[in-house]
Amino acid sequence: MLRSYLPAIVFLVLGGGVGALFGVLNLLVGTRSPRRQQSKSSPYECGLPSEIQRGFRFGISFYLIAMLFILFDIEVIFIYPIAVSLRAFGTFALSETIVFVVLLMIAFVYVWRRGALEWS
Repeated sequence: MLRSYLPAIVFLVLGGGVGALFGVLNLLVGTRSPRRQQSKSSPYECGLPSEIQRGFRFGISFYLIAMLFILFDIEVIFIYPIAVSLRAFGTFALSETIVFVVLLMIAFVYVWRRGALEWS
Protein backbone atom coordinates (compact mmCIF):
# COMPACT_ATOMS: atom_id res chain seq x y z
CA MET A 1 0.00 0.00 0.00
CA LEU A 2 2.84 2.39 0.79
CA ARG A 3 4.29 1.69 -2.64
CA SER A 4 1.27 3.32 -4.33
CA TYR A 5 1.69 6.50 -2.25
CA LEU A 6 5.47 6.66 -2.67
CA PRO A 7 5.50 9.01 -5.71
CA ALA A 8 3.16 11.44 -3.95
CA ILE A 9 5.26 11.37 -0.77
CA VAL A 10 8.47 11.95 -2.72
CA PHE A 11 6.82 14.81 -4.62
CA LEU A 12 5.64 16.47 -1.38
CA VAL A 13 9.03 16.05 0.34
CA LEU A 14 10.93 17.43 -2.66
CA GLY A 15 8.48 20.32 -3.09
CA GLY A 16 8.67 21.23 0.58
CA GLY A 17 12.46 20.91 0.55
CA VAL A 18 12.86 23.16 -2.48
CA GLY A 19 10.46 25.72 -0.99
CA ALA A 20 12.31 25.71 2.34
CA LEU A 21 15.69 25.96 0.57
CA PHE A 22 14.56 29.00 -1.43
CA GLY A 23 13.15 30.62 1.71
CA VAL A 24 16.41 30.17 3.60
CA LEU A 25 18.45 31.41 0.63
CA ASN A 26 16.25 34.48 0.42
CA LEU A 27 16.87 35.25 4.10
CA LEU A 28 20.63 34.76 3.74
CA VAL A 29 21.30 36.39 0.37
CA GLY A 30 18.46 38.91 0.02
CA THR A 31 19.07 42.61 0.63
CA ARG A 32 17.15 44.63 3.16
CA SER A 33 16.72 48.36 2.77
CA PRO A 34 14.47 50.39 5.12
CA ARG A 35 13.56 52.80 2.31
CA ARG A 36 12.57 49.91 0.11
CA GLN A 37 10.41 48.41 2.86
CA GLN A 38 8.46 51.67 3.23
CA SER A 39 7.69 51.78 -0.46
CA LYS A 40 6.55 48.17 -0.43
CA SER A 41 4.15 48.74 2.45
CA SER A 42 2.51 51.84 0.95
CA PRO A 43 -0.64 51.27 -1.12
CA TYR A 44 -0.31 51.72 -4.87
CA GLU A 45 -3.02 51.74 -7.46
CA CYS A 46 -2.77 52.99 -11.04
CA GLY A 47 0.16 55.29 -10.24
CA LEU A 48 -1.90 57.45 -7.89
CA PRO A 49 -1.60 57.47 -4.11
CA SER A 50 -4.58 56.01 -2.36
CA GLU A 51 -6.74 58.46 -0.45
CA ILE A 52 -8.51 55.80 1.57
CA GLN A 53 -7.53 55.95 5.20
CA ARG A 54 -6.52 52.87 7.11
CA GLY A 55 -9.72 52.93 9.16
CA PHE A 56 -11.99 53.07 6.10
CA ARG A 57 -14.76 50.50 6.17
CA PHE A 58 -16.98 49.34 3.37
CA GLY A 59 -20.72 49.42 3.92
CA ILE A 60 -22.61 46.24 4.69
CA SER A 61 -24.42 46.47 1.34
CA PHE A 62 -21.12 45.85 -0.47
CA TYR A 63 -20.57 42.58 1.39
CA LEU A 64 -24.21 41.56 1.08
CA ILE A 65 -24.24 42.01 -2.69
CA ALA A 66 -20.89 40.20 -2.99
CA MET A 67 -22.21 37.23 -0.98
CA LEU A 68 -25.42 37.11 -2.99
CA PHE A 69 -23.46 37.18 -6.24
CA ILE A 70 -21.29 34.29 -5.10
CA LEU A 71 -24.32 32.36 -3.87
CA PHE A 72 -26.31 32.68 -7.08
CA ASP A 73 -23.24 32.25 -9.27
CA ILE A 74 -22.27 28.97 -7.62
CA GLU A 75 -25.83 27.67 -7.72
CA VAL A 76 -25.97 28.29 -11.46
CA ILE A 77 -22.68 26.40 -11.89
CA PHE A 78 -24.43 23.27 -10.60
CA ILE A 79 -26.81 23.40 -13.56
CA TYR A 80 -24.04 23.11 -16.17
CA PRO A 81 -23.20 19.37 -15.72
CA ILE A 82 -26.87 18.47 -15.98
CA ALA A 83 -27.30 20.57 -19.10
CA VAL A 84 -24.30 18.91 -20.75
CA SER A 85 -25.54 15.36 -20.30
CA LEU A 86 -29.27 15.73 -19.77
CA ARG A 87 -30.10 12.76 -21.98
CA ALA A 88 -27.96 10.47 -19.85
CA PHE A 89 -29.71 11.57 -16.66
CA GLY A 90 -33.25 11.33 -17.99
CA THR A 91 -36.48 13.02 -17.04
CA PHE A 92 -35.83 12.77 -13.30
CA ALA A 93 -32.83 15.09 -13.63
CA LEU A 94 -34.88 17.46 -15.79
CA SER A 95 -37.65 17.66 -13.19
CA GLU A 96 -35.14 18.15 -10.38
CA THR A 97 -33.43 20.89 -12.37
CA ILE A 98 -36.74 22.63 -12.93
CA VAL A 99 -37.47 22.47 -9.19
CA PHE A 100 -33.97 23.82 -8.49
CA VAL A 101 -34.41 26.74 -10.91
CA VAL A 102 -37.84 27.56 -9.47
CA LEU A 103 -36.43 27.61 -5.93
CA LEU A 104 -33.52 29.73 -7.15
CA MET A 105 -35.95 32.23 -8.72
CA ILE A 106 -38.05 32.33 -5.54
CA ALA A 107 -34.92 33.13 -3.53
CA PHE A 108 -33.92 35.79 -6.05
CA VAL A 109 -37.34 37.46 -5.94
CA TYR A 110 -37.30 37.33 -2.12
CA VAL A 111 -33.89 39.01 -1.98
CA TRP A 112 -34.98 41.55 -4.58
CA ARG A 113 -38.20 42.40 -2.69
CA ARG A 114 -36.30 42.78 0.58
CA GLY A 115 -34.14 45.44 -1.10
CA ALA A 116 -30.86 43.59 -0.67
CA LEU A 117 -29.86 44.40 -4.25
CA GLU A 118 -30.23 48.17 -3.77
CA TRP A 119 -26.84 49.89 -3.90
CA SER A 120 -26.92 52.83 -1.54
